[in-house]
Formats: sequence, structure tokens, C-alpha cells
Amino acid sequence: MNIKNKKFKLLLKNKRALFGCVFLILIILISLFGVLVVTHDRDYINTAISNTPPSLEHLLGTDDLGRDILIRLIYGGRVSLAVGIGATFISLTIGVILGAVAGYFGGIIDIVIMVLVDIFMCLPFFIIAIILASLIGPSVWNSVIIIGCLGWTTIARIVRGQVLALKERQFIEAGRCIGMDSMDIILKHIIPNIISPIIVYATLGIAGAILAEAGLSYLGMGVKQPIPSWGNMLSTARNMKSLMMYWWEWAPAGVMVFLTILSINFIGDGLRDVINPKSKE
Repeated sequence: MNIKNKKFKLLLKNKRALFGCVFLILIILISLFGVLVVTHDRDYINTAISNTPPSLEHLLGTDDLGRDILIRLIYGGRVSLAVGIGATFISLTIGVILGAVAGYFGGIIDIVIMVLVDIFMCLPFFIIAIILASLIGPSVWNSVIIIGCLGWTTIARIVRGQVLALKERQFIEAGRCIGMDSMDIILKHIIPNIISPIIVYATLGIAGAILAEAGLSYLGMGVKQPIPSWGNMLSTARNMKSLMMYWWEWAPAGVMVFLTILSINFIGDGLRDVINPKSKE
């Protein structure tokens, strides 16, 4: 318990990680509960006030259809964070299972899984993601599935390396001697002992998934309108007129993507430094 408290205090002393935690909690709270205090409907169209700059009535202005940018930004945060968390969960599930199986059993199983990892790592992410989105259609859940199923290779390599180092330890040998099933050993003894790097990867993986969603939605192959996400709000910048004259239609979403990913990276770096102090050297 003292060790946990010490690590928690070390994390709090990291100013960048503390900033990341505070900002991320704030964004989550606003995304979840900010809609309770808004005065306009998310998809309400009023072409009479199209492309209106920020004002007291519309704090971040309106888009080309007269929809309130601030309200869509709040809803967009909910969607982007959901995609990031959901895709990372899928990546972790696939990567941890395959990495643990490859590292523990070795032999032909390890070879086959590592060849599969190498193949996936050679694939250009956005090209394959765009092709898949074209085949199954762009949507929130399809974005989660595509990003999650393409992003598991790094964690699989990390887990495999950790399992290779652990599987010959005495407590693993003791488990084998008393007749424990291989999957029980993996689930009850190996994975709990490698949870720290998994947590660090999960933190950084969410940032990568949010960025991937933003890229896909910017290209029109992610979350589709009228459902807002930070990515498809950024797609307004593809229009040169909007890019030059109506900065409030795309800049807030870009700022939110930047600050959210920066905050998550700060948290991930802080967790890594706490878990493995030698990484700072």
C-alpha cells in the first residue's frame, strides 16, 4: 500500500501529468454533462445565421448550416473520446491475447503470430482503414472496429516480450507443477504481472485512436454528418473559403484534438516514469 501511495505522489509531482489529468477530466465532464446546459439543439439548422462569427448568443459561432459550433464541439468530444476508448479496448484485447499466447507457447504458434504481426505492421494504416471504411461504410462503430482491429500490433509485441521474460520464473514453474492449465497461468499469473506496461500503452493508445478517428473523419471516411466528431468538424478546413474566412468552424475542433492528445500523452509519460523510473534517464 505504501508503494502505491508513493507512486501516486510521484505522479502528482509530475506537473505535465497533473495538467493532463486535470484537462482530460475537465473534457470528459464537459462532454458528458455539458449538453445539459446548452440552449440550442445539436442538429438545428438555421441558414439565416450561416457562418456567423462568435457572439454572445453563439459563443463559437455557427457553421455553414447555421448550427451552433459550441454545442457540436461538446457532442463531438463525446464521440471522439468514445471512439478512442472503444478502439483501444479492441486493440488491447487482440494484442494482449495474441502476445501472451505467442510468448508463452513459443514454437510454431509464436512464429505464426509474429508473422501476422509483421504483416499488419507493414500495411499502411490510413490506406487500409479507408478501404475498409469504403467496404463496410463510415460510421461511429465502424470507425471503432477499423481502428481497433488495425492497431493491436505494438501491444502484442510488448506483451510477448514481457511474457518471454516471465514464463521461466519460479512462480510460473510452480503453477505448472501443481497442474494449472496454461490459460489459467496466463490469465491469473502472467497478465497481472505485466499490467503496468499495458496500462501505459492503453493511455497512449487512446490518443492515437482519437487522432486516427480525426484523420478518417477529416477525409470523410470516419464519423459521418450529422453526428459531430472533432474529426468531421475539422473537415470544414478542406474548403479554402472556410479555411481562410471562417476559422471558427474548424479551429476549435483542431485545438481540442491537439490539447486532448497532448494531455493523454503527458499522462502516459507520467505513468511510464512512475512505473519505470529508469526510462527518464
